[in-house]
Amino acid sequence: MKPPRFNARMVLLLLTEAMLLFGGLIVAVYVRLGAIDAEDALIERNGFYKAGLATVFCLASFYLLDLYDFVVMHDRRELVLRLLQALGLAWIALALIFYVMPQAMIGRGVSLISLPLFLLMMVGWRLAIHWVLGHPEIGERILIVGSGPFAVEIARETLGRPDAGFRVVGFVDSDPALVGKSLINPKVIGLTSELGSLVRREHIDRIVVAIGDRRGQFPTQELLRLSLSGDVSIEESASFYERLTGRVLLDLIRPSWLIFSSRGRRARLNELASATMHRSVALLGAILSLPIAIVTAILIKIESRGPVLYKQERVGKNGHVFTLMKFRSMRVDAEKDGPVWAKTADKRMTRVGGIIRKIRVDEIPQFWNILRGDMNFVGPRPERPHFIAQLAQEIPFYEQRHLIAPGLTGWAQIKYPYGASIEDAKQKLAYDLYYIKNQSITLDATIMFETIKTILLGRGGR
Repeated sequence: MKPPRFNARMVLLLLTEAMLLFGGLIVAVYVRLGAIDAEDALIERNGFYKAGLATVFCLASFYLLDLYDFVVMHDRRELVLRLLQALGLAWIALALIFYVMPQAMIGRGVSLISLPLFLLMMVGWRLAIHWVLGHPEIGERILIVGSGPFAVEIARETLGRPDAGFRVVGFVDSDPALVGKSLINPKVIGLTSELGSLVRREHIDRIVVAIGDRRGQFPTQELLRLSLSGDVSIEESASFYERLTGRVLLDLIRPSWLIFSSRGRRARLNELASATMHRSVALLGAILSLPIAIVTAILIKIESRGPVLYKQERVGKNGHVFTLMKFRSMRVDAEKDGPVWAKTADKRMTRVGGIIRKIRVDEIPQFWNILRGDMNFVGPRPERPHFIAQLAQEIPFYEQRHLIAPGLTGWAQIKYPYGASIEDAKQKLAYDLYYIKNQSITLDATIMFETIKTILLGRGGR
């Protein structure tokens, strides 16, 4: 099962908005300059290429402001605010380019027309998309086989993500007493023995099998007939849940989960390619961040006594303990009473430390750890041995996150906010195990881009 990284609807949205922005800018040129001068500006003075450049800047701003995260579209006020921020950011960036390269400008006054035009177009377009994605009659119709807690959890997650394109029609179960009973909002609409007729009657597109104890109640024959007919897709519940949420459900993990997760020779080759990419990125990052690192070291030394670098033991791949390096962001005596969880607003933090932690500058020395091979650029965040022992007792399968090398950033870091408790560690493990199972160069690249966005906007988990 491959993770849903390049969603077809998102790509379609991106291409459509590129055409709308490009077309809107061309319209603004004609409105501002008139037909004759507009054609001269567009054809003779490379105006189409300049419009393409402005379009790229707008799309990049939309990405930075999470406007391709479909959750944003559920709040109209937030949508308008972010569109304003994104267009403003794009226009500031373009203004700087026009100042340095005046020849890149299409025409004076065009931006004053195109900015409100873009805003009106994007708000109207996004509200229309919001209505379409949330319409109960649009999307893949789902029938859930089972009525237990996991079946209800799948329905809850699906209902909470109307943007995902799935619509839960109902549940089926082997117990006649449950028929007609509402489990969450959709109800049990029939028996497993009636699967064939239910699929035809309700126009089901996908069956999600979520039966816990399958002995004696698994509808093997009915599902086999439907599978061979090709009229409906049939998917195992854990696979559907992972694809929908981007994490695993820890309560359902069994030892066989990772044994059969296709981590063979192909995975080892992928791991080698990933390690090469990670070290190349780390080397480039170390070179580019050197001026920032020098300034940071000076500021730390000016503010407080003590070493500039903070060294700490962390657990890496296969339980190997290594020394992780960071710029010191806390007082020297921060752990005089022993190791404790770091907090978002930690009183032990220095003023400089608070700033460098927020923008992740404190992580720059870890480029050296990546170049040494202690960790990768992307992977589960390495934890301290003291906490590993505690978490391994509290959370089943916690040590499975050490099957691969840890990372400076990871899937859990971009998907879950800052964590400082056992419950947070459990939630992050769900994302870490999803990453371990679905690790690929493409997913690593996605995480890197999301991390850059997080750093630029000064938010996100660690």
